[in-house]
Amino acid sequence: MAEPAQYTPIQLAEIRDAFVAQREIICPICGGHMTARAIGGGSFGLGYARKREWLICHGCKRSAIFDVKRGTRL
Repeated sequence: MAEPAQYTPIQLAEIRDAFVAQREIICPICGGHMTARAIGGGSFGLGYARKREWLICHGCKRSAIFDVKRGTRL
């Protein structure tokens, strides 16, 4: 049976915890190193903008996006 394309909620929590603690982020599926990329966003003129991080695995190419201020997955 093939691996699922997305991270499970438990795996996402592990990734988020490593990011928040500023530890090296390791993919829980393949063990590859993950890179964080800041991405902006928001709606022009609505008075808010989100600060998000896109965490990308170099091994299996899976990724996750987190809202940095809220500490939640998008």
